[in-house]
Amino acid sequence: MKQWMLERNRYFDSVFLMRISSELEKLDGIAQAVVAMATPVNVGNLMASGYDLKREGALQPADLIIAIDAASDEAYAAAQETLDRLLAGGTDAGPGNATTGPLASTLAEALTIDPEANLALISVPGLHAAREARLALRHGLHVMLFSDNVSIEDEVALKDEAVERGLLMMGPDCGTAILNGAALGFANVCRRGTIGIVGASGTGIQEISSLIHQWGGGLSQAIGTGGRDLSKAVDGRMTRFGIRALGDDPETEVIVVVSKTPSPSVAEKVLTTLEATDKPGVVHFIGARATRYSEAVDITASLADAARAALDKAGIRTDDAPKHVDASLKTVGPAGNPDPGTGRAIGFFCGGTLCQETWSILHAAGHDVASNVAGLPDVKVHAETQVAGHVMWDLGDDVFTMGKPHPMIEPSLRDDRIAAAGEDPTVRLVLADCVIGYGAHENPSGSLASAARTALAAARSDGRELIIIASVTGTDLDPQDLRRQRAILKEAGVYVEASNAEAARLASELLKGGGA
Repeated sequence: MKQWMLERNRYFDSVFLMRISSELEKLDGIAQAVVAMATPVNVGNLMASGYDLKREGALQPADLIIAIDAASDEAYAAAQETLDRLLAGGTDAGPGNATTGPLASTLAEALTIDPEANLALISVPGLHAAREARLALRHGLHVMLFSDNVSIEDEVALKDEAVERGLLMMGPDCGTAILNGAALGFANVCRRGTIGIVGASGTGIQEISSLIHQWGGGLSQAIGTGGRDLSKAVDGRMTRFGIRALGDDPETEVIVVVSKTPSPSVAEKVLTTLEATDKPGVVHFIGARATRYSEAVDITASLADAARAALDKAGIRTDDAPKHVDASLKTVGPAGNPDPGTGRAIGFFCGGTLCQETWSILHAAGHDVASNVAGLPDVKVHAETQVAGHVMWDLGDDVFTMGKPHPMIEPSLRDDRIAAAGEDPTVRLVLADCVIGYGAHENPSGSLASAARTALAAARSDGRELIIIASVTGTDLDPQDLRRQRAILKEAGVYVEASNAEAARLASELLKGGGA
């Protein structure tokens, strides 16, 4: 029984609404619950799911849609009662996201409450996001713009104004930053140190910053820029500004730049800017090969390699940094057991950058592997595509999250697929990521471990060997605790690697040894 209702001009942050949707779907008798803003994408997805949204006339991005598929009127009423409580603030927004003190409804009110504030984190409908960001800049505030649906023209204009004013304009669609030790958005708790990061990739920043912390280093700053910053149109405006800012920062001794595949002309400008700081630099563009750009600047082949290179340049030894977390991994490989046989590998990832890195490593090793984030058009596939061979899926893609929370917030989207993989006789190897920290699910390894046990048991009952390999992006200071998350996975029979790159490299070795 699908029912829906509309509340005009009632805006909530998308992450908050994803968590509410997840809570509602845990209720008995609720098959689906979507609480979302009426953006064109959300409206289209809901209509494709069978909700007739036409009766209310034109919908606006500031309107709130509540769509519930309930087994009965009683279940719907219970969900409505829970929804009212959650929208009124009767929920824990997740690790590290609790708020206290007076709330402001406008920027002016916020500055009255805290006149010393120097940064605005903005998450409003895209229609209003650019205006609010511009207003914040003109009040002398750095801006982290979580909102998307901002035009390229507005992004360029905002970043030009920010640079002119000497301010950070992080975003639009920027979800990760660590400034002066404060983790913003989806970020991890890392010790302070001398390594600065500028990134056009959220989970890329998280992986590098977490590994730097794990291996003995610390961060001065981690500046997000938004995923489009290194496109030809935006021209790396904020990346280059961030590099120069870290170049002038006396607490930063080494600068790291990370991005998904950039425009070649913009990449060259970024490298030139980095070299001009006269500080040691490390760059990782997803899919790039390791090389030396100049005497001071290295280009690395993985996120983990970028973390190691930055630590080396900071004078912190990484010789003893473990590649493997589990001692049993020493027996895994072409000459050892387990052996993946001749089956295929399939990956389910919450982090888009982690998925793209895995695809890139497997592809560079000579494996024929497809992905919805592949860097080559002939092996790039869509969610509805049936793939018979190796495939790596970024489950954060809009097609997968239609009517569902992002898998970093609610990992059942990933875990249901992993559990089902145990029933597939063609699958011999499964890869997965776990991303912890602020904003993420409170125990992603727990749900993955449950799915892994189901998959492994199904394979064993069918007389097959199934290998599940994972890594955890995070630190021991995160609310979920890196060590605890790894231990949960190992206990469930999952092979745990120290980084996403090492998980991909182990998978490559296994596939070569098994003749796949």
